[in-house]
Amino acid sequence: MPSSPTAPPTSFVWTRRVLLTLLAGFVLVPVYVMVSSSLKPLADVSGRFRWVPSGLTIRPYIDIWSTVPLARYFVNSLIVAGAATVCSVVVAVFAAYTVSRYEFRGKRVFTVTVLSTQMFPGILFLLPLFLMYVNIGNATGIALFGSRGGLILTYLTFSLPFSIWMLIGYFDSVPRDLDEAALVDGCGPLGALFRVVVPAAVPGIVAVAVYAFMTAWGEVLFASVMTNDTTRTLAVGLQGYSTLNDVYWNQIMAASLVVSVPVVAGFLLLQRYLVTGLTAGAVK
Repeated sequence: MPSSPTAPPTSFVWTRRVLLTLLAGFVLVPVYVMVSSSLKPLADVSGRFRWVPSGLTIRPYIDIWSTVPLARYFVNSLIVAGAATVCSVVVAVFAAYTVSRYEFRGKRVFTVTVLSTQMFPGILFLLPLFLMYVNIGNATGIALFGSRGGLILTYLTFSLPFSIWMLIGYFDSVPRDLDEAALVDGCGPLGALFRVVVPAAVPGIVAVAVYAFMTAWGEVLFASVMTNDTTRTLAVGLQGYSTLNDVYWNQIMAASLVVSVPVVAGFLLLQRYLVTGLTAGAVK
């Protein structure tokens, strides 16, 4: 049967299949290595790698909770990432709505400044933030260094500027006629924001929330300096599986898979909103 005139050439189809297969292998092979290694005894993981495990065990998934206090690290990461996400979304919504809907002196300077903060590497802020937290603690008694609150404030310095900039673009795509209609119906500015603009901007807000959560969940540099044994997060706590005597590779792989579950589940649940939000923000 002849192919459709609009169908792509056969060479293009096969090239696409080969490239997609190679890409899938590039992504799935490391995942297979992680999963298979997490189901092997330590002796098998420490030796020569075998693509087909000689024996499988779920013992690493049980031992990961006792080798290091993984549950405490998990709770710390959830609290820090969740609080940083909520604060980023709330502040970004108000700031972006103000910039998008109102004219004020210094508006362009504000938006450029917010965006320019993303140009600097995070390590430049490590020492200044450390000194600020220590001095604030000595002067006021507020323990920011080594606390969850201090780490949340640290993550806001990175997630908040990008969140504001992204939501400005998304709010600009929401017609102003909706705001005016809400004001005519008796809503104030806040009523128009929460009853009209926010529901229309859900994909953008979800994209911002996912970005803020990811930034806090996997961050290592500041978490390794700004935390102690009590407030340590998962990204730093996984180092505990490497000791002076041995490296528990099977438990590291098992713990890595366990801690990635919230992120993977979030992406799968919010994928539709995330793609829409990122696309709208990029276009504007």
